[in-house]
Amino acid sequence: MSSSPPVRRTALDALHRSLGATMTDFAGWDMPLRYGSERDEHVAVRTKAGLFDLSHMGEITVTGPEADRLLGHALVGNIASVGVGRARYTMICREDGGILDDLIVYRLGEREYMVVANASNAQVVLDALVERSSGFDAEVRDDRDAYALIAVQGPESPGILKSLTDADLDGLKYYAGLPGTVAGVPALIARTGYTGEDGFELFVAPPDAEKLWQALTEAGAPVGLVPCGLSCRDTLRLEAGMPLYGHELSTSLTPFDAGLGRVVKFEKEGDFVGRQALREAAARAEQNPPRVLVGLVAEGRRVPRAGYAVVVGGEVIGEVTSGAPSPTLGRPIAMAYVDAAHSAPGTPGVGVDIRGSHEPCEVVALPFYKRQK
Repeated sequence: MSSSPPVRRTALDALHRSLGATMTDFAGWDMPLRYGSERDEHVAVRTKAGLFDLSHMGEITVTGPEADRLLGHALVGNIASVGVGRARYTMICREDGGILDDLIVYRLGEREYMVVANASNAQVVLDALVERSSGFDAEVRDDRDAYALIAVQGPESPGILKSLTDADLDGLKYYAGLPGTVAGVPALIARTGYTGEDGFELFVAPPDAEKLWQALTEAGAPVGLVPCGLSCRDTLRLEAGMPLYGHELSTSLTPFDAGLGRVVKFEKEGDFVGRQALREAAARAEQNPPRVLVGLVAEGRRVPRAGYAVVVGGEVIGEVTSGAPSPTLGRPIAMAYVDAAHSAPGTPGVGVDIRGSHEPCEVVALPFYKRQK
């Protein structure tokens, strides 16, 4: 009999439990879902600051003289053009163009990159990169156990972090990262996030994670920072119109199907996995897009959930991929793939079939929420 693999725990597991977190299994990791009210956690990130443990994300280091060429071949983006200290959002696709995962790639040095994959896909991405490294003078290393990842997100996050580091945060652009020391802990400080707010993600050695978490907690207390779980991270990213793998992204969709064709760089040097299939997908999307990802705002109180049918006049025209009550809008919201003919904002007659009843929804452009800069 085969036994299921043991649930993995982050370096902050005992601390989460001491804070009374509700824990949940996520991609084989025991992770905090919420500490108290997920709505309060969500509002804290939008108005003050929130602290997240994201140590379940998968870090993969790629080094060597041909590291940039390997990543150019393996991924759809132009990785060679990423400057040292900068990061890029990109994807790894199959030969048929289907999305294996969406990624952030950090260029740490001339010949060193860190690829950050979603927890549920980390092994798949690692295996694909190892397989695709054949013939390149580059090494692919599984560094998932080498890092803990702590995020501080929200409008108060720059001030909180500034009180704990002498790193040049003002000079740190969005999608950039620099090595520094935070509360005496060596860290890669990245200005990235998945909430729609300004914020930082801090990659540190696991033994340092608790010290850093406590220092951030103390520094953030006067301005209302609270610990936050995966539940509010999901509603925050949904309001910000950010895709989640397994919902808006999957192997059955290409980046062009997902409305993210901009990440595919056909003009870059060298061939890359999926190029031909993606060329065809791009042409299809231009001439006759099958379905388009849109936002839906429910007129009533019932929440459109993933998998529910989107309907017009009794005819199914799409499917909800993610849905939740929106604390910011005060209404239920959803993302859905719908037929192109019904994708324009304000399209009349659109609703979601919720257990047999037609719940009217307004079609809107994504994102639902964009922070004021």
